[in-house]
Amino acid sequence: MPYINISGKNIFYKEYGNGEPIVFLNGVMMSTNSWSLFIRIISRDFKMIAVDLLDQGRSDSCENGYTIDKQVQILKDFLKELKIKKVHLVGMSYGGKVAQSFTIKYPTKVRSLILSNTDSYTTNNIKKIAKEWDCAASTLDETMFYNAIMPYLYSCDYYKRNYIEMKKKEKVLSKVIDREWYLRFKRTLNSIINYNISDQIKNIKVPTLIISSEFDAITPIKYQQFIHEEIENSKWVIIKDSGHASMYEKPEEFISIIMEFLDGLYKR
Repeated sequence: MPYINISGKNIFYKEYGNGEPIVFLNGVMMSTNSWSLFIRIISRDFKMIAVDLLDQGRSDSCENGYTIDKQVQILKDFLKELKIKKVHLVGMSYGGKVAQSFTIKYPTKVRSLILSNTDSYTTNNIKKIAKEWDCAASTLDETMFYNAIMPYLYSCDYYKRNYIEMKKKEKVLSKVIDREWYLRFKRTLNSIINYNISDQIKNIKVPTLIISSEFDAITPIKYQQFIHEEIENSKWVIIKDSGHASMYEKPEEFISIIMEFLDGLYKR
């Protein structure tokens, strides 16, 4: 399996296809596997790279704790090891925070920026949700944790239509939840507590796409609107009738929005 050792930590990644590289950054509880739905479409025209940063997926844990800036440094060194000079960068939720910070710090390394269901600072709402999730996760009880997180991720209609499938997800949790998993999850949540780059995102000058979801309870639309207003010439799209996890809830629409944006870059 492909790993790159960065500062003593093994970082796991997957890559598909050829062409300009496009890197996908995970949200909380996501991994490289989370992007599998889009491999066929993305890899037709691009080198698709999905990466697990610290405490994600198959990558190493980081017992000492860290911030988003540490994840940014890992990403920078990761691209250097792969000899990639410039990328299209896609960040979902937590990954969107990493993507924004990376673009601000290393603007010449980013060809375009795609932000989905994210924000430029950790809101009081997210801090409250993080405490609820941490409390539920600490019990190591999959049902309690499932009941704490799921209402925030999808729209009500999606739950109704996919009730049986949702219950299957609860059973899957029982296979992954243990003490080590909880500590990784807790550190991930802690890494965003003091995150705030709201006064810096105006410095982002690369072509930028911002994706919102109509019923996002974690990062409501107004936070993406702020990013859109701060980043000059950015494009902003709202996915209707969808919750925070729009990439799962409406995958075809989600990837179509991204591909249309990328196609437009080459027609300028």
